[in-house]
Amino acid sequence: MAGQQFQYDDSGNTFFYFLTSFVGLIVIPATYYLWPRDQNAEQLRLKSLRRVHGRCLWYRLRLMKSQFVLLSSALLFGWAVFLLLAYKVSKLDREYQEYNPYEVLNLDPGATLSEIKKQYHALSLKHHPDRGGDETTFMTIAKAYSALTNEQSRLNWEQYGNPDGQGATSFGIALPAWIVDQKNSMLVLLVYGLAFMVILPVVVGTWWYRSIRYSGDQILINTTQLFMHFMYKTPNMNMKRLTMVLTAAFEFDPRSNKEATIRPTDNVEVPQLIRELGNINVKKKEPPFCYPYSLKARVLLLSHLARMDVSEELEEDQRFVVRKSPALLQEMINVGCQLTMMANSRGGTRFHAPRLVTIENCMKLTQMTVQGLQESKSPLLQLPHFEEEHLRYCISKKYKVRTLQDLVSLKDSDRRSMLRFLGEEKYDEVMGVLGSFPHITMETKLQVLDDEDSHNITAGSIVTVTVTLTRKKSHVFCFDLKQGDANKSKTKVWQNKSKGAKKTAKSKRKKLTKKKAPPAPAKTKQANGSVTGNVTAPAGKEEDDDVSDKGSESDEAEVNKDSHSERDEDSDKHSDTEVDEIAGDDEEEWEALQQSIQRRERALLETKSKVTHPVYSLYFPEEKQEWWWLYIADRRDQTLVSMPYHVCTLKDTEEVELKFPAPSKTGNFQYSVILRSDSYLGLDQIKPLKLEVHEAKAMLDNHPQWDIPDTEEEDEEQEDSDGIEESEDEDEDD
Repeated sequence: MAGQQFQYDDSGNTFFYFLTSFVGLIVIPATYYLWPRDQNAEQLRLKSLRRVHGRCLWYRLRLMKSQFVLLSSALLFGWAVFLLLAYKVSKLDREYQEYNPYEVLNLDPGATLSEIKKQYHALSLKHHPDRGGDETTFMTIAKAYSALTNEQSRLNWEQYGNPDGQGATSFGIALPAWIVDQKNSMLVLLVYGLAFMVILPVVVGTWWYRSIRYSGDQILINTTQLFMHFMYKTPNMNMKRLTMVLTAAFEFDPRSNKEATIRPTDNVEVPQLIRELGNINVKKKEPPFCYPYSLKARVLLLSHLARMDVSEELEEDQRFVVRKSPALLQEMINVGCQLTMMANSRGGTRFHAPRLVTIENCMKLTQMTVQGLQESKSPLLQLPHFEEEHLRYCISKKYKVRTLQDLVSLKDSDRRSMLRFLGEEKYDEVMGVLGSFPHITMETKLQVLDDEDSHNITAGSIVTVTVTLTRKKSHVFCFDLKQGDANKSKTKVWQNKSKGAKKTAKSKRKKLTKKKAPPAPAKTKQANGSVTGNVTAPAGKEEDDDVSDKGSESDEAEVNKDSHSERDEDSDKHSDTEVDEIAGDDEEEWEALQQSIQRRERALLETKSKVTHPVYSLYFPEEKQEWWWLYIADRRDQTLVSMPYHVCTLKDTEEVELKFPAPSKTGNFQYSVILRSDSYLGLDQIKPLKLEVHEAKAMLDNHPQWDIPDTEEEDEEQEDSDGIEESEDEDEDD
């Protein structure tokens, strides 16, 4: 059996092969997955958004900073290293190749012995060491000549590929030999110890320490605990208190987050902003609201809502605070929902859930942060070129425009007249922005799934409200409003006419009741068979009247007989139609149940993109997508009925199921289905939801199908006994 020989790479060739392969395994997949090949598409997308979103802060920042520069540079550097190593490998000598003595002597295979000797003599004269040739080359030539002329050497070459015979199998290790050299042993040991005992544990420990500090939504766990403490402590939280709790988050503390900074100039600029803002509870000594980081974050957020100018140094910190705020407010909503569920599970005793106004204030503050507006400001200021002094034209008695819906529903001529302070280009820009605003139509369907009667709501049952949301642009909404107004005006005219007709009919009836009206005139058939009315019979012909009375009685009797038979037929037909309707209703319910199951399965398998529509926000520092909150609330008791569902995938149409337990008491309940935007002010919708709760059916203790007659039990016992006797008889026979 041939031996094995392991040797290190003294020349370094094998190490270069290994290094090239290693770099290629990293660079090629990274380029495939990370290379910004959609950069042209992103540029085209930004170009298409320029007309509407050109004035937005996030759009201008996106154009200023080059995307993917760092990533592209890293990938290009990796490819440069890979190509350099590949070039180095291509220049290396081929050490491991098949030995061919004919190639060494520059002869064709099958050359004669005389040709071999002649070529060997010529090459030996050229490469002999005594004549100034290379000794290694001469030994190679001599070895090739021996392999072709010596019988044993030729046999070894043909059998083993080597004139010297069978040799040991050589394995090269892709590490240079100096690594195992005795002189470098301490240095190599030190490098190994530093890499595997110091650097690797520090890197893993740092990653683990940072990861356990954050929740799944990349919010510091300490921040979540802070929100839970204050929301439990203050269930009814106003906007000012909510702002203080938000800006006390540990994300804004430099000790917990390296992105947050405290500058030496803050001691001068922050007090100046405080004086301009006015009362912001600076003197409150309750921690952590009195800490410098919390006070700075609060001042920067309030100055953003007031649209105040800040210095360039504070502007970067302000963008950081504003960018972090929507995610922190969403965490506050999640904390409020968790506390509400805990209170409901404990029956509300000794545990106070946050009020509905607290959770809704979180949603309002998100809208205010995205749009950079205070709570008391008009939603019209979300539009470009609108300033405070322009609002007096809108809220005048002539137009009475206070909301975006009022502006959309206004006639084009009146809108142009009202916005005459804008030029033609600015007016077109405002109309383009207004047309990009969303208009959501909301349809609700109330049912109890997995029940015999899905429309019968009983006490304690699980109610499912299926809400279908459809998004349209505001210019479509404007067109629908104009058509709706025209239809309303037409229907109003028709309704007025009908009302007048009803009134006249009522007045005539009243007059007729006051005066004793003569009996209704009888209808007589003329010779041509036509029926004529308003013909009065002569008063003196009593016999004719008697005859007619008798005839009418006989006719009435015949009509009654016919009516009885018709009623029987109608009742049979009605019963058949009822059976068909019940069967049809069952089929419809079954199909609806199957469709809902299929929708759930598709929702579990499909992952929709959260990229919906970009929000028009003049002062938000990064691109924001349109998202919504959908929930059911009892506005009378100020409580949540269903937890807010964050709709993040509404592009055109979205169907959402909200589930909640029905009240334990019977009666009528008035709830509200509420849709709130997390980006726009003034686009929220509230739809009433009436709930009629009936008493639950009593559970059946006994059912006729469950009762087994005594005779059947006796028959079964008799059969069992007969079977046992037969088996005993068979055993005796055996």
